[in-house]
Amino acid sequence: MAAKSTASGSARRDELLGIAGELFAERGLRSTTVRDIADTAGILSGSLYHHFDSKESMVDELLRGFLDALFDRYREIDAAGLDAADTLRQFVIASFESIDSRHTAVAIYQNEARRLSTQERFAYINERNVEFRDLWASVLQRGVDDGDFRPDLDVDLLYRFLRDTVWVAVRWYRPGGTKSIDEIADQYLTVVLDGVLPR
Repeated sequence: MAAKSTASGSARRDELLGIAGELFAERGLRSTTVRDIADTAGILSGSLYHHFDSKESMVDELLRGFLDALFDRYREIDAAGLDAADTLRQFVIASFESIDSRHTAVAIYQNEARRLSTQERFAYINERNVEFRDLWASVLQRGVDDGDFRPDLDVDLLYRFLRDTVWVAVRWYRPGGTKSIDEIADQYLTVVLDGVLPR
């Protein structure tokens, strides 16, 4: 009986976290109150505190889950011994897959990370930003050094371009839309690696 109750409590907690994530992504963290979340969930505000001690706890759980899964995947790709071009392809695909599977968390990250990263609780955001840059920029530099990429590439500029153009997709991509995330990633990679001019 206790196991069933725990599973039920966990499912309810996940449901509440999902509701909070949708509201944070749509309205912003500052504009979303605990009462908003409770009202949407059909419970009293006080009941929410049985599961989470604050809005920040909910955001923290959403962002950590997203970042932990993403960086586990990045590290796995980086350790696979692929050449630079294939590593870059896999980084991009993993990023788009994350936008698809953790859409609300990515939206929250895009909207709130800069402000949250100034708080001690969210110091890991800056740490992940540094790791992200190290992983991606090192792959780009390796590609230039190994001859996989053009020798005249500005690695820093290309890194910024890739970072910004991949993650901004969360603003227009909707899971379950007319194009799958695999199709979008494939088209993006075709443009980045092959260009837009006819061959």
